[in-house]
Amino acid sequence: MTLASLISSMTTDVTTVAWSLFILAWAVGWALKGSPLPIFRVKRAGQGIIEDVILAAFWLALGTTVFAAITYFASQITVPGA
Repeated sequence: MTLASLISSMTTDVTTVAWSLFILAWAVGWALKGSPLPIFRVKRAGQGIIEDVILAAFWLALGTTVFAAITYFASQITVPGA
């Protein structure tokens, strides 16, 4: 396994897990916010989760871009004489 393929597979795994957690948190937030429970704290907690998930999506997008750049640069590095 080369360094480039290791970085690429690790980047793909980390990014997939992060976006999966984002989708799960988004669904839980909307489920709590839209629940028919008469408890306002539950709805407020759902709104808070949604707000946090939106901020997390921004950082995930930024992190995914950085990971893609690292993967690209790692794939462009060649060892002389190899």
